[in-house]
Amino acid sequence: MTPERETGTRERAASGATAASRPRVRLDQPRAPRRRLLPDYDPEAFGRLSERIARFLGTGRFIVWMTVVIVLWVLWNVSAPQDVRFDHYPFIFLTLMLSLQASYAAPLILLAQNRQDDRDKVNLEQDRKQNERSIADTEYLTREIASLRIGLGEVATRDWIRSELQDLVKELEERYAERHEDGHHSAKTGTFLVERPRRRDTEDR
Repeated sequence: MTPERETGTRERAASGATAASRPRVRLDQPRAPRRRLLPDYDPEAFGRLSERIARFLGTGRFIVWMTVVIVLWVLWNVSAPQDVRFDHYPFIFLTLMLSLQASYAAPLILLAQNRQDDRDKVNLEQDRKQNERSIADTEYLTREIASLRIGLGEVATRDWIRSELQDLVKELEERYAERHEDGHHSAKTGTFLVERPRRRDTEDR
């Protein structure tokens, strides 16, 4: 074997070993998620928790409990023995706790308001689409009723048919009376009755 062939064989073997050691990328499988430094959390669960906290902060129960805690805090640090007091006057630790509570309450309330605004937007969009469908249905029904009225205007009504039948009955009665009179007159004179041509209504032409 020549040196050139040996070099080509070694290169192919090295490339094959590298391809075997490299993981195969498949397009029919999802990629592995990247590692994150921050822990993963469910935004929906956190949003629901923030709404619950915001609702509790906006109730009278929270105000009563907070007032009771502050009063007990002040009474304990004023009337308790000196050794067991944990927050002396001017109650710096109490001020720090209230500031911490307020700093967490404000973002939670804003988050709850943002979620409520998003729900309101979705509801408004659904109401707008429902109103558009209702308007379209109303216009369609209006056009259908108008077409039915136009069609009924060309249809024979019950009153018109009744008046036509009454006219026919009157005409038949008149013809019968005329024939009866002519027959009675011909019977007296001895002449034959000549059949008259039927009268045609000018409206039927």
